This record gives sequence, structure tokens and C-alpha cells, in this order.
Amino acid sequence: MANRHAENTVAKIVEITSQSTSSFQDAIDRGIERAARTLKDIRGAWVQDQELVCDGGEIAAYRVVMKVTFVLEEE
Repeated sequence: MANRHAENTVAKIVEITSQSTSSFQDAIDRGIERAARTLKDIRGAWVQDQELVCDGGEIAAYRVVMKVTFVLEEE
């Protein structure tokens, strides 16, 4: 039996950038946590890019670009 709710689902993808001074994982966690404050019903995320920010030969920050998928509310 098919899920009737899934037949009427419309999703949207937004791109977000998040940064952390400790790790890529922390940047991902912070990004999803922040997105969840604004976006309802987040279903998944894809880490599109990872980047290091350096200062004087040292890692200053870990940056990620993510595509976040969420379901639009029904009208």
C-alpha cells in the first residue's frame, strides 16, 4: 500500500554555508541546527563542498556548503 501523504509531497532544496573553528562535522551540525530553526520538515542534506580557511599557515576555520532538502507545507 502506497503512502498517500508521499504522493502529495513537494520538496525544496536550499543551499547554506556553515563554518566552525573546530571541525567539518561541527560546521555540518551547526548548519543543520540553524537551518532547522527556520525550515520545517528537513528531510536530508548533501555536503556539496568543504573548504579550509587558513591564517598564517594555520587552520582558522572549517567551512561547508550544503544542499538542504525540506518538505513544503500543504496549502
